[in-house]
Amino acid sequence: MEKIKVVIIDDEILARNLLKEYLLDHENFTLIAECKNGIEAIGVINALQPDLIFLDIQMPGKTGFEVLQEIDFFPKIIFSTAYDSFALQAFEVNAIDYLLKPYTKVRFENALQKIKIHDSYKPENIINLLDAMPIKTYSKTVLVQKGTKLCSILTDDIIYIEALDDYAMIYTKDDSFLANKGLGAIHAKLNPELFIRVHRSFVVSIHHIAEINKDIAGYQIITSNAKKINVSRTYVDVITNLKL
Repeated sequence: MEKIKVVIIDDEILARNLLKEYLLDHENFTLIAECKNGIEAIGVINALQPDLIFLDIQMPGKTGFEVLQEIDFFPKIIFSTAYDSFALQAFEVNAIDYLLKPYTKVRFENALQKIKIHDSYKPENIINLLDAMPIKTYSKTVLVQKGTKLCSILTDDIIYIEALDDYAMIYTKDDSFLANKGLGAIHAKLNPELFIRVHRSFVVSIHHIAEINKDIAGYQIITSNAKKINVSRTYVDVITNLKL
């Protein structure tokens, strides 16, 4: 039996590793490439012409939707997404298979079975999906690792995010999580109207700003969990234009 050629496209290494782990139980699937951004994915898909791709939507450089608009070859597609209910409805209506992060192995297995039945790779299905999607949709969750487990954090629960070398620490009311990507990459997936950069090392949720104080030294934000964050001069305009 000819093996099904698979490409994994996701900027999150944890998500890529999870898919690779799940694929190990399927000898008829062979992973031929993995891509960490949309720009890389376009070249790989056109060159290798895989049978199936696992495609993340929100990625730096080019989104999954932008990738689909620029490829010359259409494989079968299983989207992985942290989108809201409106976007998921568009997937359902157009018979597009998707994995809602974080997903279980059972959900992964179901997606593989569905892909064998539905012709979700048809270009017209994808075109209809793209037409149905809003111009810009932001992630509702952030996938992080907590010990040996994957955790999904609701963006509504995020108070602030702090840069930590090449990584970032995400703070909620009751816990903190180390993300395996930098502050800029995480901020790019969040709604900039709700999450503002106030310092090279800090992104803050406007819904969790308790106070904004100003003195001769400049502005200081106090978050809902009593964290004091100084606003750097570069980002003063963000604060002065802020409407809470």
